Amino acid sequence: MYNLLSVVLKKRLDLDLKTSAEFRARIVEFPGLWMNERELGALRADLLKVAGRAVPHGDLDYGVFSAREDVLQRTIVTLVYRVSDGTPVAFNALPVLSLSLSGKPVEVLHLGLVMIDPTVRSQGLSWVLYGLTCFLLFLRNQLRPLWISNVTQVPAVAGMVAETFSDVFPSPSRGARRSLRQQMIATEIMAAHRHVFGVGKEAGFDADRFVITDAYTGGSDNLKKTFDAAPKHRKAEYNDFCAAELDYARGDDLLQIGQLDLNAAQRYLLESVPRNALGRLAVASFVILVQRLVLPLMHWADGRRPWGILRPSR
Repeated sequence: MYNLLSVVLKKRLDLDLKTSAEFRARIVEFPGLWMNERELGALRADLLKVAGRAVPHGDLDYGVFSAREDVLQRTIVTLVYRVSDGTPVAFNALPVLSLSLSGKPVEVLHLGLVMIDPTVRSQGLSWVLYGLTCFLLFLRNQLRPLWISNVTQVPAVAGMVAETFSDVFPSPSRGARRSLRQQMIATEIMAAHRHVFGVGKEAGFDADRFVITDAYTGGSDNLKKTFDAAPKHRKAEYNDFCAAELDYARGDDLLQIGQLDLNAAQRYLLESVPRNALGRLAVASFVILVQRLVLPLMHWADGRRPWGILRPSR
């Protein structure tokens, strides 16, 4: 399933995981920093194939499809392929936003652009596209909480984010409220990173409700949906919440801010990951832990070779 040695020795995440009998996923971290031009070209071609089937009547000009050269240097890409013929059928592009929180640098994982070939929708890919990469990064971060952000007008996605992650705002859940840190993160995202999710400068932001008004003007125009066309959540409360908070004719979005912590990771494992995929996920988790914890100890114990700024004593 893995070339374990090559995965462990790489500084950036590059995992190829068979998620089921029908599909496999490849997760590549910041490919623009280490892939050669041929590999990057193949990656972009696979992304375009999925986008061409998911949005057949329009082009996108933001995120991984923008002309900015540094996009793939700060984006983690999860691509899902059909095992039988190797065709790319879905992807998630997860930008990492560098912010300052209380004077300290912090990284926020933006859940980013998710696209699925219509022919494979409702085939159990949500746990791969919306949680797998975040869970592996949480492990690599030594189980420290990670901030996440999400921009959407789709009730099904808004509900899934609210149920998967912790302390998400905005959400119809009882007791949901915005914290000072969430307010600071949302304000900085809208000030400096709105291009990441295709929101133009003219879009407004309701800082009390975390609602982006007239959001589809910065490259994401072709993703605008009516409420009737937007996929609904199985729980009516999320559908009613989006209908009440968002003006779909104008083109509003929710900006959701939450955390991936130990409780969220536990919910993901118990409620989202299929039972038959737990073994594969355990292997992936083992690789991440070896890469993050065991390998540095092995390097530290070898006093004959340099490691980073450390040099062997004479």
